[in-house]
Amino acid sequence: MGVTQLKRKSRKNRAVANNKTAAIKRLTLKPTIKKVDVEELKQQSN
Repeated sequence: MGVTQLKRKSRKNRAVANNKTAAIKRLTLKPTIKKVDVEELKQQSN
């Protein structure tokens, strides 16, 4: 049997793996915690 490279399949496999890692990174990404001054917000609303 001759060995042939299935380029389309390898491209697809790589894309699936990259999409999985990207999804995991998106899910574990923590948003930046913004310092919120509650007292200042209360004064602004009054």
